[in-house]
Amino acid sequence: MSVNEETRDIRRRSWRDIDLRAVAPFAALALLLVVGALVNPNFIGVTNLANVATRSAFIAIIAVGATFVISSGDLDLSVGSMVAFVASVMILFMNSGVIADPALMLTAAVVFAVFVGGACGLANGLITTVGRIEPFIATLGTMGIYRGLTTWLSQGGAITLREPELQALYRPVYFGSILGIPVPIAVIFLVTGIAAFILYRTRYGRHVVAVGSNSDVARYSGIAVNRVRTIAFVIQGLCVAIAVLLYVPRLGSTSATTGILWELQAITAVVVGGTALKGGAGRVWGTICGAFILELVGNIMLLSNFISEYLIGAIQGSIIIIAMLVQRSLVRKS
Repeated sequence: MSVNEETRDIRRRSWRDIDLRAVAPFAALALLLVVGALVNPNFIGVTNLANVATRSAFIAIIAVGATFVISSGDLDLSVGSMVAFVASVMILFMNSGVIADPALMLTAAVVFAVFVGGACGLANGLITTVGRIEPFIATLGTMGIYRGLTTWLSQGGAITLREPELQALYRPVYFGSILGIPVPIAVIFLVTGIAAFILYRTRYGRHVVAVGSNSDVARYSGIAVNRVRTIAFVIQGLCVAIAVLLYVPRLGSTSATTGILWELQAITAVVVGGTALKGGAGRVWGTICGAFILELVGNIMLLSNFISEYLIGAIQGSIIIIAMLVQRSLVRKS
């Protein structure tokens, strides 16, 4: 083989070695930006894109937690109901007036919401691992529990933050900015950066991928499989709580309908981002890209007259099916 032929062969192998599932979400995002700019010139404006990224914060942060759960080979269908429940108990706590100082009350409410979110995630994890129930069934059950508790707490109506001082103090958490960057966008990248470090740079992250790839082999290798899976559910619960901390100041209210179908959007963002639904591979930055893609699709539908915005649920369902088909085709080729 000549030098030129060997060089060409090396180049072909290097192109084959590129993980297309990792690149595809960013290519799709770039394509959507081009399509959106063609549909409406205002789409590509900084204000519109900032608004899109801000609105995607809830799903993006929840999907970061879902990346850990799915990478470990599990699935959590309760995140939307969990959002409603955590938001409800947080607002009720703030309305209780047990702490007179607004700043201290808000701080305590934030800690309380994070604790409740982590506890809900722990409950999902223990039911799945200790109870040995399939995660699909376990979280389907807790989805009904969290939604039912929210309906009971709200008596079928809405739970609204009543304290004006707390509302004024809390409002900048969603509507404020840090160095010109909207707070929700800053939180997205902070949470994603921490999650990426945990998943890619720590022993626990390697164990998550190993458990998702083959739990039996991981167990024989000395990995505490149930502990790894349970912690993944706890991380999911903490991410839900962080999303709630951004959601509550936006509307100052919640109800039993809050978070409906958010589990579908979170799973779609994870799959579109390149994480294998069967587990064993997690791409946190791809997940954020997937969340942006979902919000951009809705924004393009809103700015154009081609497709009704009321079909957004159908479009998202189609996206997850297409993403799974693409993943399967890429696996067959590799």
